[in-house]
Amino acid sequence: MKQRIAVIGGGVIGLSTAYALIRAGHDVTLVERNEDVGLGASYANGGQLSYRYVSPLADAGVPRQALRWMLKSGSPVSLRLRADPNQWRWMFSFLSACTHKTNRQSTAALLSLALRGQDELAAWRAEGLDGFMWRQPGKLVLYRQDAAFRKAMFSIHDAKLERALSPADCAKIEPAFAHLAPDLAGGIFSPEDEVADSHLFCKALKASLLCEPRFRYVQGNSSLAPDTENRCELKVDGRRFTTDLIVLAAGLGARDMTIPLGIHLPLYGLKGYSLTLRPSPETMPSVSVTDYDNRVVYARLGDALRVAAMVDIGAEDATFNPTRLASLRTLVKRTLPHIADESGNDNPWTGLRPATPTGVPIIGRSRYTNLLFNVGHGALGFTLCTGSAARIADIIGPAETYGVQ
Repeated sequence: MKQRIAVIGGGVIGLSTAYALIRAGHDVTLVERNEDVGLGASYANGGQLSYRYVSPLADAGVPRQALRWMLKSGSPVSLRLRADPNQWRWMFSFLSACTHKTNRQSTAALLSLALRGQDELAAWRAEGLDGFMWRQPGKLVLYRQDAAFRKAMFSIHDAKLERALSPADCAKIEPAFAHLAPDLAGGIFSPEDEVADSHLFCKALKASLLCEPRFRYVQGNSSLAPDTENRCELKVDGRRFTTDLIVLAAGLGARDMTIPLGIHLPLYGLKGYSLTLRPSPETMPSVSVTDYDNRVVYARLGDALRVAAMVDIGAEDATFNPTRLASLRTLVKRTLPHIADESGNDNPWTGLRPATPTGVPIIGRSRYTNLLFNVGHGALGFTLCTGSAARIADIIGPAETYGVQ
């Protein structure tokens, strides 16, 4: 049955959700509070669509490793404890999730969602969605420690889609990192993984949606409140907005929006950083690369190289931390000295990535019959957005028959 659906949030999650619901034949209104789409956590993320590398942060041994990181300058993870109940609740749940069993379960759930998303994006591209620098160069994860590399090798499920490589083979796959070979234990290469620009993806989705007569774009501030016993109401800029269903895809903002409903979403903002460099084309890597031990990703997007890293737990907002930014620049210069020296302006960015303690997003219906959630994707928002959108479309169902009506 065709329904009127309001999607709250104009990042990769909300826009992908709106696109999937339009394809399913529904009438969709997207509500975004900012002046344009994709300006939050979607703006300048790592650019990797790493469908087969989705292991969440929570894992056995991570708390002990994190303690070592916190004593090291430029570490992948930093923690600043605050008198914030949200942080303490999230941290307690995160520590509870740091087990082998939970990590395996979470990884399986994320892998299923990611691979569904890869198929979905392929279908959207086949229908004509483009203009976001999509490529399929494959992804190479570099490991410096033998134990981590062995664990990664044991986790390979399909030898055709993931290959364990020697340091010499890693250098052949991506010569830009060949000088690191003496320090490597090995690497895992996923030839079908992809890269794209998440902000351009948001813009492409919006442009395509605006061509649909059943789509409406509204800029305004959304709020939710109880309506009847089992339904909630949506207001935009203080005015009641009539709709059959509401899909909340507002990232970290979803946490505060659901408090009036008596719902406390287990979301916390993990601050991440990125640099966008523009070195000489011949010096740039082509393959998407992850430096596992330093938790840094490198993705070539057109004539730019996107470098993203770091998790700051306890950051209050998305303002720059000069010390963390300097550490990232130092790491890039040490890893790719020629590129760092010639790039000029590196266009720094930082954003709060809305994460659940397990790393698995919250996708599905709430206790209010007209409200669904699509939130909590953390650092994997771009990778999981299309799969999450397809999951929401499955839950709601097609308007009449499958496809655009």
